[in-house]
Amino acid sequence: MRSLKDLDVKGRRVLVRLDLNVPLTEDGRVGDDTRIRAGIPTVRFVSERGGRVILLSHLGRPEGRPDPRLSLKPVAARLSEILGRPVPLAAGIVGDDVRQAIDGMGDGDFLLLENLRFHPGEKAGADDFIEELSSLGDLYINDAFGTCHRSDASVAGLPRKLPSAAGLLVEKELSTLDRLLRDPSRPFVGVLGGAKITDKLPVVRNLLPISDRLLIGGGMAYTFLLARGDSIGASLADRELLDLARSLLKDGGDKILLPQDHLVLTKDGEVKSVEEVPEGAKAYDIGPGTREAFAEALGSARTVVWNGPMGVFETEPFDQGTRAVADVIAGLDGALSVVGGGETIAAISGMGREKSFTHVSTGGGAFIEYVSGKTLPGVQALESGPKD
Repeated sequence: MRSLKDLDVKGRRVLVRLDLNVPLTEDGRVGDDTRIRAGIPTVRFVSERGGRVILLSHLGRPEGRPDPRLSLKPVAARLSEILGRPVPLAAGIVGDDVRQAIDGMGDGDFLLLENLRFHPGEKAGADDFIEELSSLGDLYINDAFGTCHRSDASVAGLPRKLPSAAGLLVEKELSTLDRLLRDPSRPFVGVLGGAKITDKLPVVRNLLPISDRLLIGGGMAYTFLLARGDSIGASLADRELLDLARSLLKDGGDKILLPQDHLVLTKDGEVKSVEEVPEGAKAYDIGPGTREAFAEALGSARTVVWNGPMGVFETEPFDQGTRAVADVIAGLDGALSVVGGGETIAAISGMGREKSFTHVSTGGGAFIEYVSGKTLPGVQALESGPKD
């Protein structure tokens, strides 16, 4: 895969795929510009070297037709503010008006095309739409790691048509995750939580052979505990996955560390710390004994990957487990600490801890799939596309 730094962009039309899928306020402004800022280094790099920067992104789920509520107009306004340069919004995605706007660009100029998902060919990966999009540029750069697990036209299609490279953000994501998965400093500890066990089982399977310990908390832990024969009361569990959980527990042996106590909400509405979940009670967080055990397992780690909170962190007192794990990982001096997943990032951001980790991934589904060992269509396309 080529790096952005390998491309000669001067005077050329450069299609740059960003992840500008940001939340909007009720009055139509950008509510959180984190994703916009993540792509700014690549955008500036291309512009400062004389490239004509044509930005591509989706926003929301407009189902293949224009929706004024999901226009990228507020994103163009925020980009203009951050860059200190005009970033006009094109009248569409493809067509004569868009081509005319591109023809009027000078070296270093910016143009943002309208929401890609206004066109049905984007999600479908349609060949005719890929052809139309590719005709607008001379080069292609993917700096939207959060979309690399998709086969959309702008993600997996354009690199098949144009000389392509990874943007600075995608390059950093892949190099960090490759170091994590292929050459970790040891001990290497994985921490998994959250409620969506179906998404996490492939991660468990992939991390077991390469990690030294695997700590499992959050809602997903209760499927494993039930598979082991523990009492989980009315706690969340996926009974269809019990056999698979048993298999993973057998394969993992002493590597897998599950909660040994729990913070529960009883059927009478009382919050208790218990070693075994009573009938009718629901566990909403790991207990103090588990927090200590997890802290001990993490204490000597030189590499850590974390995805998923330890409990219902949005509600006190069920935020204690997630806070405890965040505090321990943030305090690991010199360790490579990688965190990914929207809920986990929201949790550490709410604690003001996001700068205490080596790397906070911008990819949700892409992060999970890459750590699961899957090939991402967007990355594969970058590796196999045409060269200059």
